Amino acid sequence: MRKPHQRIGSVSNAHVGRDFENVALEVFAGRGLTLKKNFKVLVGLNGVPKLHAFDLGCGEQKVLVECKSHKWTAPNDNVPSAKLTAWNEAMYYFLVAPQGFRKVLFVLRDLSEKRRETLAEYYIRTYRHLIPCDVEIWELDEVSGEVVERSFNQ
Repeated sequence: MRKPHQRIGSVSNAHVGRDFENVALEVFAGRGLTLKKNFKVLVGLNGVPKLHAFDLGCGEQKVLVECKSHKWTAPNDNVPSAKLTAWNEAMYYFLVAPQGFRKVLFVLRDLSEKRRETLAEYYIRTYRHLIPCDVEIWELDEVSGEVVERSFNQ
């Protein structure tokens, strides 16, 4: 039985996320960054810290990564509003993360033919005001393996 919000062809959305994190680990390793899954750092405001687990990270190389493998809503390329809320939450955690860390939102490239833009391009266009200036957005093309670093801070 197909669950209504499960990725077609996947065992579960949790499996999709874990598989995407594994791909991200390989991409970063290819760039000389050795990251660990479920990397915890203290985050917070007003001197009230709390441990938060980022999807990937490294204390020595000072990198924090959140991975999102979301797609446009099928079959009409509608905006996955609830999923973009998770992207906004990631931006908040990047904002309250320790200074000096490189912060990367690593996302799946998903092109909307109807809109003629990827989900990352749409996110940057509509939520730019919520993206901290030190966050990088990397977009992975699953087919080619190409990674595009989206620019938005000019």
